[in-house]
Amino acid sequence: MVADAPLRLSDTNACVDVIIERVGKEITLGLPLGLGKPVRLVNALYQRAKDDPSINLHIVTALSLLAPQGGSSLEKRFLGPFVERLYGRIPELAYARDVSANRLPGNVQVSEFFFKAGSFLHNTGQQRNYVCTNYTHAVRDLMALGVNVIGQMVAPGDGSGQVSLSSNPDLSLDLLPLMREREADGTPVALVGELNEHLPFMGQHAAIGETDFDILLDHRASDYPLFSAPQMAVSPEDHLIGFYASALLRDGGTLQVGIGSLGAALVHSTILRHKDNDDWRAVFDHLKVEGKFPLVNDVGGAGPFRHGLYGCSEMMVDGFIYLLEAGVLTREVYDHAGLQTLINNGDIGQEVSLATLDVLRREKLIDSPMRARDVRWLTRFGIFRDSVEFKGGRLRIAEQSLDADLDNADSREAIRTLALGDRLSGGIVMHGGFYVGPESFYQALRDLSDKDRNRICMTSVNYINHLYDHAFGNQRLKAAQRVHSRFINSTMMYTLSGAAVSDGLEDGRVVSGVGGQYNFVAMAHELPGARSILTLRSTRQSRGETVSNIVFSYGHCTIPRHLRDIVVTEYGIADLRGQSDEQVYLRLIRIADSRFQQDLLKQAQKAGKVAPDFTLPADWCNNTPESVREAISSSGNDQLFPAFPFGRDFTDEELTLGKALKTLKAATSTRRGKLATLWRAFREKDEEGQYSSLIQRMGLENARGLKARLDRRLVIHGLRIIDTPSNTGSEKT
Repeated sequence: MVADAPLRLSDTNACVDVIIERVGKEITLGLPLGLGKPVRLVNALYQRAKDDPSINLHIVTALSLLAPQGGSSLEKRFLGPFVERLYGRIPELAYARDVSANRLPGNVQVSEFFFKAGSFLHNTGQQRNYVCTNYTHAVRDLMALGVNVIGQMVAPGDGSGQVSLSSNPDLSLDLLPLMREREADGTPVALVGELNEHLPFMGQHAAIGETDFDILLDHRASDYPLFSAPQMAVSPEDHLIGFYASALLRDGGTLQVGIGSLGAALVHSTILRHKDNDDWRAVFDHLKVEGKFPLVNDVGGAGPFRHGLYGCSEMMVDGFIYLLEAGVLTREVYDHAGLQTLINNGDIGQEVSLATLDVLRREKLIDSPMRARDVRWLTRFGIFRDSVEFKGGRLRIAEQSLDADLDNADSREAIRTLALGDRLSGGIVMHGGFYVGPESFYQALRDLSDKDRNRICMTSVNYINHLYDHAFGNQRLKAAQRVHSRFINSTMMYTLSGAAVSDGLEDGRVVSGVGGQYNFVAMAHELPGARSILTLRSTRQSRGETVSNIVFSYGHCTIPRHLRDIVVTEYGIADLRGQSDEQVYLRLIRIADSRFQQDLLKQAQKAGKVAPDFTLPADWCNNTPESVREAISSSGNDQLFPAFPFGRDFTDEELTLGKALKTLKAATSTRRGKLATLWRAFREKDEEGQYSSLIQRMGLENARGLKARLDRRLVIHGLRIIDTPSNTGSEKT
């Protein structure tokens, strides 16, 4: 039974007491994905379960965020100050750290449907407890698992009687009503919101009543900053992938994009295309994109975004804010399919006039004479001013009374001067399901103007991720809003037959999870004019060797071959939709690294998928790292593709050290490499103090003991390998 007001508590242990009183000691706790976990509440409940073995606690969630710790002593020395700087004031999720360390008590189980990529490859407990499900099925599966407690961080509403689900309306908007139904059927439940003033208040669908919760944990003195996901470096290969993908965006279209360096690269190139089109075109022409990959002429473009883009993405990455600030994310959509269709067709524009009313009447969206429902509808979208009312069969504006007949010339003029608004209102430029990102992103959300905040709608992932009818909009509305959709997601590997490997390995281990990727790929095949674009780096490093990410076959797939569409690597674009198997194999070989093309071709020919007399054309065979760097610099602007286009959290020293440690890790990935590296490191010294401040940053300036002294020599050796400039760390300020 929903109370008139939630129980408001300031003590976490008192909150746990109430939860146990309501549901007992068999607790299945549902938590949001990522940022929205109520850390104070969860830690208190988890500690109670550790202290009381009679409590059985099952935590069901996804993407439990933890500050990195590092594995080796060098990684720990490197990460220590960085972690303290970014996460020192944020309480750690105690259960997540214990999961990572394999020390959960026997009465606690944690099941997740999405991992941070690669975080649990060697954790057999989490591999066994992983729940494989599409994001859109997570609510169904949570209910099937018997969730009886929901906990979520929410933004306070400053006395408005509302709170905001903010970062995570994704599942909660659908889950909370189902929990009330469960309660009405006689199952005790507890719905708990933990207030945190650091969480940006997002309105629209994310703003719900306080009474949707049974308990609100409110202790402002212990409010903590939000977990920050640092900006990742964008490599030249990433930048070129993002560049090709930006040429596939249609002006006036729809964009979905995921987190990570490939997403950041896409956003950066999209802004370049819009704001620095001459430089963007210089790279476009150098790569001969139009001639080599004519698909861009059919589905994309090379000009600025005059009509703008609309964002519809399960994850609202920080890139969408940069697109908003750059004037790219400007295409507004409206929650009425008929109105949206007229806008799409160019029958009406954003500016309001009598012609707008005539078109709406022609399409039977309003009547003449107008009725009360027409006036309400017109006011809702800004076509009529808010002050217009319908009384006694006439339009009332303050003391004025107007005839509602659009065929009357005098009435039309009076309506034009007194009733019409200036432009359509209520448009949305971004629908998102959840968000997580760097602290600068959270601050940007907090700093949004009321106008821009109202143009962003955080909402249900079940509204965003597929086309089925939902409480917030049906299939017709979604199709009208999502014109020229480009669903851009990354994958780990791609097979020549057209299957994507994005979430797991062929030995059964889970790398991350399916999430919403399958939904977006499938939707691209359902929506008219939509395309799925899967991006991947053509190669990766494995045990000190370069291997191809385009492979002949693989024993696991996330996206089956019958949903193949567009694939992008740093070497170009493969349009696979509707193509024969031979063409699919060849188009993928064309965008593979040239070191692997010949072997891939031989495998394809051996399997009978490519004609035995086919030979690689000469212009396919320049897919090399050198060609990538040449393309990146082709505009003549050395700063066109920076490693951190949207800022960074690492200092200059940390970037240098990070590169050195990464180099050491690659050099020691094999037993032979490890022995060789140790032998060389034993002889390293820094007698001139070339790396003094870097050694100091690692806490090795006064190294004592064999291990510390070896770590010092390893750091020096790593810095020598990357050829650090002689003034790095030696000059005083």
